Amino acid sequence: MRIEVLGSSAGGGLPQFNCNCHNCKGYREGKTTIKRRTQSSITISEDGENWVLFNTSPDILEQIHNSPFLHPKQRRESKIKAIIFIDAQIDHTTGLLMLREGCPHEVYCTKEVEEELNTSFPLFKMLKHWDGGGVVYNEISFNKQPFFIPVMPNCEFYAVPLISNAPPYSKYRDRPRVGDNIGVIVLNKKTKKRLFYLPGLGVLEKHIIDEMAQADILLVDGTVWTNDEMIKNGFSSKLGTDMGHLPLSDKGGLIEILDTLEKPRKILIHINNTNPILDESTPEYKELISHGIEISYDGMSIEI
Repeated sequence: MRIEVLGSSAGGGLPQFNCNCHNCKGYREGKTTIKRRTQSSITISEDGENWVLFNTSPDILEQIHNSPFLHPKQRRESKIKAIIFIDAQIDHTTGLLMLREGCPHEVYCTKEVEEELNTSFPLFKMLKHWDGGGVVYNEISFNKQPFFIPVMPNCEFYAVPLISNAPPYSKYRDRPRVGDNIGVIVLNKKTKKRLFYLPGLGVLEKHIIDEMAQADILLVDGTVWTNDEMIKNGFSSKLGTDMGHLPLSDKGGLIEILDTLEKPRKILIHINNTNPILDESTPEYKELISHGIEISYDGMSIEI
């Protein structure tokens, strides 16, 4: 199974259009230790021809342009055969509008996410007006049984409920339901290798840690370095955990937990532009790397 990181940043990307933080300013000034990053998404494939996309970033057209393996070979063709939404956040779903010419799309998500995308942020309803009738909805449930995607016949997909937060536009903001946020495990039945993808993570529950420990590749939320990062920099009045993201470095934070896991290759994704680890010259970056934790980047390719 091949995993391609299309985008590695949290909402807004790096540089964010209206941000002059250390990282955004440094990138614009040509600092070589800071990379350009688009908003988070990955895609996976068994055969390198048919791809399952996780989330549709607002940057999806740039990401496809930068990924020759997703380019059409026929006059009209999409290499993206299925889309999994792990939540209904704007930075994970808006790009679906950019894919409207390819309708209908096979979409997999929970009934809670499907509700949001038909009501509060009605992307699914809007796309019904395009050729093909928008999306073909496939419900993801939490019965501990795998779901299957036809173009990846040798893989089993499992949804894992996460405590994070509902989107800012949602009536469930700050009181999310089970199903508003999931992580996804992909088990390659041939190699017995596991990918665990969870770009949004607000609370580390025991069942999450247990699944992390079994993973071979862990692509996990690295949004903020400290819980008060956005407040301290004057960009928000909210803590990272208020937004549904566990900090990396605080006591009880993600690094502390990842240090207890021996098996997985640990890779951060969904990293906010304010996070000091995104500048490879900082002490925070050096500290992170000393724990054996990697930072994903746009164009990163992984094989399991």
